[in-house]
Amino acid sequence: MSRRFVLPSMSEGRSEHGQSRRSPRRRSGRQGNSSRPQQRVEEPIVAEPFESTLPEGPLPSFAELGLADALIKSLVANEITEPFPIQAATLPDAMAGRDILGRGQTGSGKTLAFGLAMLTRLASGRSLPNKPRGLILVPTRELAMQVETALTPHARSLGLWCRVIVGGTSFPRQIEHLRRGVDLLIATPGRLSDHVRQGTCDLGFVEITALDEADQMADMGFMPQVRAILDLTPQDGQRLLFSATLDGDVDKLVRQYLHSPVTHSVAPATASVTTMEHHLLLVSAEDKQNVVNEVAAREGRTIMFVRTKHHVDRLAKKLRSMGVNAGALHGGKAQSARTRVLGEFREGTMPVLVATDVAARGIHVDDVSLVVHVDPPADPKDYLHRAGRTARAGQSGTVVTLVTHDQRRAVQGMAARAGIRPESTKVRPGDDDLARITGARTPSGEPIIEREKPARRSGGSGRRFGAPAAGGAARGGSGRRTEGGEFRSGPRRSERTEGGRAFGRTERGAGRPRRAAPQH
Repeated sequence: MSRRFVLPSMSEGRSEHGQSRRSPRRRSGRQGNSSRPQQRVEEPIVAEPFESTLPEGPLPSFAELGLADALIKSLVANEITEPFPIQAATLPDAMAGRDILGRGQTGSGKTLAFGLAMLTRLASGRSLPNKPRGLILVPTRELAMQVETALTPHARSLGLWCRVIVGGTSFPRQIEHLRRGVDLLIATPGRLSDHVRQGTCDLGFVEITALDEADQMADMGFMPQVRAILDLTPQDGQRLLFSATLDGDVDKLVRQYLHSPVTHSVAPATASVTTMEHHLLLVSAEDKQNVVNEVAAREGRTIMFVRTKHHVDRLAKKLRSMGVNAGALHGGKAQSARTRVLGEFREGTMPVLVATDVAARGIHVDDVSLVVHVDPPADPKDYLHRAGRTARAGQSGTVVTLVTHDQRRAVQGMAARAGIRPESTKVRPGDDDLARITGARTPSGEPIIEREKPARRSGGSGRRFGAPAAGGAARGGSGRRTEGGEFRSGPRRSERTEGGRAFGRTERGAGRPRRAAPQH
């Protein structure tokens, strides 16, 4: 009789499971986890990871690292001819089947470091319906789609299928992709948990699992879901964990699920990019908005980070009213809107992106020359990940933090913990120093006109065959689509009163009968 595993709901947040429940891994070659003991283990079950160093001299080529010819041709076709240091360091061990801890700064090439190794190990097999053989867990939808974009051409060269499972996209379509067979599945923890609960994804055949930006998943409260997902993968599967930092909850995850991992670190956990300039711009509260307007009007791609979703929308609207083509990006946006804004920012048609920390990890947009902390981050890790949007892959970039008088002491302490020594400059709107550091200019003042959205056709003739009629999932009922994708009838939660009934409605059979509509 198979054991039923219950995945924790998203509301569990940062709750912890205590010490490891996982027994030492036995290389028996058995699939699944039906025989896994669940006793509590008090002592660490992994050896201390050891640091490895790259050999001196030039880096080995992809061919010398042992990649297949088809992969090398695909890399060359995508203008990737030489490996980055993190790739040269980790690929041999990862392709040999060892568990890996990889630490490198954002933009160091971590995606191909674990992706190429996974594709190489999956190349000789074939996946069954609903049973992926490779799994990549990422914290955000944007990062999942970026990973898919980076790996799909190389997967196709080997005849493999990569698919993405994230929230905000069609659940039935994801079910269909899984049913057709997926070799490498890229997923966020929440949506993957939904599929596991509904029985549309079986993780018992996963041979190799990668966790990208694991520290952000910990910061976002995903650790209960990540642990539950890893518990459903085979004990003898390979695990790869890549992140910019390896501490705190990530260390607990390593000790619980990785066995004798090889640690490859090509960068320290503090800022060390020599092509990145750091500045603290000391401004008064009264001048701050005008300084932001002038900085946003500069030439070149700019990312501005603020703390809340409401502030993102408000600042983007303000900048557009001043003649700056700025887009808003945060977790409250529909996935289609987030994809459109990122696409326009990548293409350069929208040079300014105003975002919360949803864009601070893993979003690779070329030629971002300036990162602005409109709201200073409180945590040094957040600073480093925000700053990592510029000066990527050897390019130069500038990071500025706007600091009001009451924020100076806190920001200076945060900068010291982040390992940076920023230059402090007092600025006002129109100052030469502001233009020298950021390229600030006076905005045009001509509002950016919003594009009109095409009107949606109404009526039965515009409805797809099989789609629910307007106002309900089925005739005579009010329907709504849940996060899982299925339709449920009845009122929304926000429509309910304290008594549990929908506002303006009566229970069936109670109260006066509804008056018939007048006939005309």
